[in-house]
Amino acid sequence: MDDASAPTAFHSIRGRFPFRRNSSPSTGPGHPSRDRAKSLPSDRQQLRASRAHHGRINRKGLASLVPFRGKSLLYLAILLAVFVFAMASMVLQSSITSVFKQGRGDRVRSLRDGLKFGSTLKFVPSRQFAEGVGLDQARAERRIGVRPPRLALVLGNLRKDPQFLMLFSVVSNLKILGYTFQIYAVENGEALPVWKDVASQISVLGPEQYGHIDWSIYEGIIVDSIEAKKAVSSLMQEPFSSVPLIWVIQDDVLAKRLPFYEEMDWKHLVTLWRNTFSRADVIVFPDFTLPMLYSVLDTGNFFVIPGSPVDVWSAERYSQTHFKHQLRELNGFHQDDLVVLVIGSSLFYDKLSWDYAVAMHAIGPLLVKYARRNDGGSYKFVFLCGNSTGDSDDAFQEIASRLGLLPGSVRHFGINANVNSVLTMADIVLYGSSQDEQGFPPLLVRSMTFGIPVVVPDIPVITKYIVDGVHGILFPQHNPDALMRAFSSLIADGRLSEFAITVASSGKLLAKNMMASDCISTHVKLLENILDFPSDTILPGPLAKLEELSWNWNLLEGGINQDAGDMPDEDSTQSVVVHALEDELTDLMDLRNTSENQTDTIGDFPTEQDWAVLQEVEQIEEFEIVEKEELEDRMERDPGSWNDIYRNARKSEKLSFEKNERDEGELERTGQPVCIYEIYEGTGAWSFLHHGSLYRGLSLSTKARRLRSDDVDAVSRLRLLNNTYYGDILCEIGGLFSIAKRVDNIHRRPWIGFQSWRTAGRKVSLSPKAEKVLEESVQGEEKGDVMYFWARLDMDGGVSGSNDALTFWSMCDILNGGGCRNTFEQAFRKIYALPSHVEALPPMPEDGGYWSTLHSWVMPTPSFLEFIMFTRMFADSLDSLHLNSSATNFCLLGETEAEKRHCYCRILELLVNVWAYHSARKMVYLDPHTGLLSEQHPIELRRGFMWAKYFNFTLLKSMDEDLAEAADDGYNPREPWLWPLTGEVHWQGIYEREREERYRLKMDKKRKTREKLNERMKYGYKQKSLGG
Repeated sequence: MDDASAPTAFHSIRGRFPFRRNSSPSTGPGHPSRDRAKSLPSDRQQLRASRAHHGRINRKGLASLVPFRGKSLLYLAILLAVFVFAMASMVLQSSITSVFKQGRGDRVRSLRDGLKFGSTLKFVPSRQFAEGVGLDQARAERRIGVRPPRLALVLGNLRKDPQFLMLFSVVSNLKILGYTFQIYAVENGEALPVWKDVASQISVLGPEQYGHIDWSIYEGIIVDSIEAKKAVSSLMQEPFSSVPLIWVIQDDVLAKRLPFYEEMDWKHLVTLWRNTFSRADVIVFPDFTLPMLYSVLDTGNFFVIPGSPVDVWSAERYSQTHFKHQLRELNGFHQDDLVVLVIGSSLFYDKLSWDYAVAMHAIGPLLVKYARRNDGGSYKFVFLCGNSTGDSDDAFQEIASRLGLLPGSVRHFGINANVNSVLTMADIVLYGSSQDEQGFPPLLVRSMTFGIPVVVPDIPVITKYIVDGVHGILFPQHNPDALMRAFSSLIADGRLSEFAITVASSGKLLAKNMMASDCISTHVKLLENILDFPSDTILPGPLAKLEELSWNWNLLEGGINQDAGDMPDEDSTQSVVVHALEDELTDLMDLRNTSENQTDTIGDFPTEQDWAVLQEVEQIEEFEIVEKEELEDRMERDPGSWNDIYRNARKSEKLSFEKNERDEGELERTGQPVCIYEIYEGTGAWSFLHHGSLYRGLSLSTKARRLRSDDVDAVSRLRLLNNTYYGDILCEIGGLFSIAKRVDNIHRRPWIGFQSWRTAGRKVSLSPKAEKVLEESVQGEEKGDVMYFWARLDMDGGVSGSNDALTFWSMCDILNGGGCRNTFEQAFRKIYALPSHVEALPPMPEDGGYWSTLHSWVMPTPSFLEFIMFTRMFADSLDSLHLNSSATNFCLLGETEAEKRHCYCRILELLVNVWAYHSARKMVYLDPHTGLLSEQHPIELRRGFMWAKYFNFTLLKSMDEDLAEAADDGYNPREPWLWPLTGEVHWQGIYEREREERYRLKMDKKRKTREKLNERMKYGYKQKSLGG
């Protein structure tokens, strides 16, 4: 097609494109001359001028009609140009989008209808999880940490795939910064040896075993797939519901099923997944399309960290077994063809075709210039969008014919086809979308990995990575001339130029690890903002410590180079958990349908009105029965023989036996010298509790109490624990307060013990052998001033192996944000009203012995009550120090939010050591595994160091009575006053008042009896008449 015929062809579709791109008029012989236009009458000239196309108008005629001159005429021309461009875009949009109306789902259709032409669809997270200063401020402060931060990594599988590569690259860099990992996997796989390089321990567990893991020992948990739902479910229960959870989802397996759930009206299944998603503090997606696919499950915790090696991995695997010349031959392209592939937005290329309408409008001059010519090479423009349907192909061919393009110069391939094959055939990739992308387009990453030069607009997300002329060619948006120049720079004599080959090579190297640095660094910032780092942890290193951030491609070299027959399909990913839940639902629905069918055969199901009538009938019958019984009581009746009376009495005893029957656990504990109360909070701790005559549960939550058990409800015994604030700051010591309150009503044994549920989770609970040794030692103990303990501070306090270097007070400082000594000293001074010049911090030895933790000990019951007496005063004094501060959420013993919420817990957990040491109790360590006994801090070595005068029982008892007297008189030193709320309030005045009350009741009874006898002696005994 020559140049002379080009304007004619373009003029043939001016009804669809009401503007012309070539401004210079053609003066060929096939066109009327200007003399003929001048010879027409003036009115015909004006009519001709109004119909003529751009350069073919009579300038004087147009100027005579416009009453503007100078700048006004220029402004009018600009407005007309903008109006014409907008009208042309809309006409072109409507002409092309009509071919993609088939196959849209309701959700996509509603999404498209909600968008206006030219608008941009973006995912906006409700919270910027990775923004902020992170740990910069904490690193600047003085901090003493003794252990690295611990993270649990829950893997859905141990396969080697791109998801594994991304997660492993992130985890390996986190390990460099100082994190330690323990890995739990749902199933085994080939990546197990690789993960051992970054994890201290790897456990392959079944779904039912996740309930036996103590998640509270970790600073955070990272879950990598939908397959680990069982682990997330176990984290939804107390006491694990507050452990930070980061859930990384890299596939759309569940997202593909969500429309089907809505279609089948499986609302409760959608609700189940939404509740599971809501447990995560943040759900991380690798691109911006996935959160939109999962939008039904969004509860405000979605976040996107762009960057995944999946596109590079897919392109490299495909290029190992497929070649350009073979694919071109299969798809009807010649080897000499220069194939230009046009791609669009990653959000809309599958459904919303108006993005491609704008793309065709933008590259219109490019099509006209290259797709019409056959000299110097054949140009083929391929559009990758929509679905591979005949209607779509016909529509593109129709547009090509109207543009006057050569047959076959415009082709269309759908996204549902093999995208890698289309990219492999291309020589140049043109990104023609008008959307302002949030993430780097994944098809561009694949194109660059295939070694194809790319021509892209200068939108921010692209210019962030691609340097113009180095990794690709940039052009300004909505600038056809700049696009033409950019495209021309890649072509020389109908082929790719040397410059294009150089650009393609540089782009391929860039694509390999293009977004690895941003992905890894954003994950690091996310963890710093999400996790709470306790006082005893060493803060992770700053991001600057990581030198080179890239994917660990060496781990997948074998997977990339494997044969095509061994290559799994990218879309073949299946989820066992998703389909298992669907099968359960299907069985439930079948059962329900069967029940409904059976009901239909019997009759109609009762309505609410039927139930109301039935309830009214029952009420009438009940009233008649009560009335009949009252009438029978008023009437004389024969009681029957003595045999009938005896039989009825025995029957009544049998009926009331169930009510008076003692609990099985209580019967088992009959005769036992000791009972250990296991303190727990939440249903998640049930699996850590023991069964047997030695143990009894102590629930800190009424709702979380075990069913069909004789567990003690601490809240019902001590109402203070119903207050959320005090329940949180006291923690497990509140359970001890509840047992000590009226202890005789619940515990009548000479020895008493306690144990936190965490001992089982941390593998320091008593073994059967140790339990036997404990029972024998308790029975053989004569004096009774002994405390047996089995959970050591260096095991559970976070300072394992360092007890020789750290003293008791230094460990206490580490666990309490550095404020243990000062706070303990102030509280101790306040209890005894010591002057400022008197030492108030009890000395603790540095003999290398063990100290108790986790409230895991056994002692005589009287000693326990004495300890609780001191602990109540200490907790009250500690509370007064915090009430004096006007700051909200103030805590002297913690830095993080979690530590402040449980402010008193850690220091009260260690308080038993100070009390036992200075009250001259014998402290014996019981090895929980072997049962060996070893005395710690012998009493003989404590002489000269103990402050026995402060822990004397007589002194503590007198102080307790003074506080009770003040509470009884209504004298409260502050509001709220904690001490009266933590237990019983008794002093001598209360005893005397109770004795006087009993004496008054006794004398009143004697007086009434005496008056009754006097009246009978005076008037005699009178029997009431029957019926009187």
